[in-house]
Amino acid sequence: MPTSAATKTILLIGATRGLGFAMVAEYLGRGYQVIATGREGSKQRLAPLAAQYPQSLQIESLDITDAEQLAALHSRLSQQRFDLLFINAGVKNADNETIADVTTDEFMRVMVTNSLSPMRVIETFQHLVVATGTIGVMSSGQGSLTNNTVGHYELYRGSKAALNMFMRSFAARHSDDPRTLLLMAPGWVRTDMGGPQARLTIDESIPNLVNTMENYQGRGGLHYLDYLGRVVPW
Repeated sequence: MPTSAATKTILLIGATRGLGFAMVAEYLGRGYQVIATGREGSKQRLAPLAAQYPQSLQIESLDITDAEQLAALHSRLSQQRFDLLFINAGVKNADNETIADVTTDEFMRVMVTNSLSPMRVIETFQHLVVATGTIGVMSSGQGSLTNNTVGHYELYRGSKAALNMFMRSFAARHSDDPRTLLLMAPGWVRTDMGGPQARLTIDESIPNLVNTMENYQGRGGLHYLDYLGRVVPW
């Protein structure tokens, strides 16, 4: 039987702004215990939620691109068990850059942050997620090869498509694992990253995204879904 929200613990990676911050607030409001991470200079953004939910929110430091910080976080949390591990951390490059324009350093920054580092988090923490739990990553509809009919945002699209492929490989390597694996597409949301022209507000995206993730609890295998629970084509 699923546990109640009050007894569930979530590790949410990349939680100090935008969608990640909104997910922390949503889960806390639903009665979950939340461990939220942010880079050292950004953790103070979670202070208002920590004041509101002092018994339910634990804040930890992590730059997901730093292997030493990842190992240190695992050491600190090694005795914990999680019902949900979710990686939200991500970056993008300048919107007007094509793959022909982007520098090698910028290519590496986006791909390492969006594609490689989330998988390193999963590989490091997977054994702390309970057998009935969920491992999820914030992907994007822009990671869909099928849906890319207009181009634009080429490096960002590529980083999310790579993330999707890496998760599919992870799922294939763990085909007998009963846990649920989720690639979530939140929609185009008005955040610092999404920009002011985005179609959705955070309140239109995140509560629905969390509803979808809760609805998929216990459904094993890998699922690529949008915030309303619609299947996104690969």
